[in-house]
Amino acid sequence: MNLPPANAPAVDPRTTLAGLSVWVVEDDAELRALMLDDLQWRGAQAVGLGSAEALYRQLATDRCDIVVLDVGLPGEDGYAVAAHLRQAARMGIVMLTGRGEARDMAHGLAQGADLYLVKPLDVDVLAAALQSLRRRLPAAGEPAAGAVAAPAPAPGAVWQLRDDGWTLVAPAGAQLALTAAERGLLGLLLDTPGLPVGREQLIAAVAEDPWDFDPHRLDVLVHRLRTRTRRDCAQDLPLRAVRGSGYLFVPGT
Repeated sequence: MNLPPANAPAVDPRTTLAGLSVWVVEDDAELRALMLDDLQWRGAQAVGLGSAEALYRQLATDRCDIVVLDVGLPGEDGYAVAAHLRQAARMGIVMLTGRGEARDMAHGLAQGADLYLVKPLDVDVLAAALQSLRRRLPAAGEPAAGAVAAPAPAPGAVWQLRDDGWTLVAPAGAQLALTAAERGLLGLLLDTPGLPVGREQLIAAVAEDPWDFDPHRLDVLVHRLRTRTRRDCAQDLPLRAVRGSGYLFVPGT
């Protein structure tokens, strides 16, 4: 065993996670507060979220280094969220759950989790897991393994809809087939470039019955559209969230 030198300086636990951005997605408010308090004490920039829908709303405007993800979330469960995040973004995923059987752990790891921790939570183990995972994350600006470079767009090329709005064409020429909801969303946003469109207008454009439409689903729709565009077109779709209003399409980006 390799032991540290006897005169090695002690590491201040309040700096072990300094600079690390961690989002805790946990519907148990008391446990979430416990984790946030400990992570922030260790120097992490920690944010608490209570559901998958809240996570997707946060992702519409921001990014983090690592997500700590409860399995038993209301609505979309942690397994489905992990699978989506693994396709969508370069972030670490720590799955936290009371399901400790081997098949549950195997399922979580297969869905995209980097680490799988079993409740009851030990905050020291969580902190050590985050430190370990941090060392394996790509550095800022470093391309992810297997990443495909975006093709250069032709001069003057813009995002556009074709085939009566059912196909999105990126400036570099890649095409993406759209769902009915995506078609309605982009049709409205691309018709008003540079101008914010309110959430109620967007919901009316994507839902057959706007009165029964969960507003949170709009953020999920936008997030998944961005993910598919980044993956299939190798370009970021220039949609921006406008706090308190809705979304806008930014032309020329």
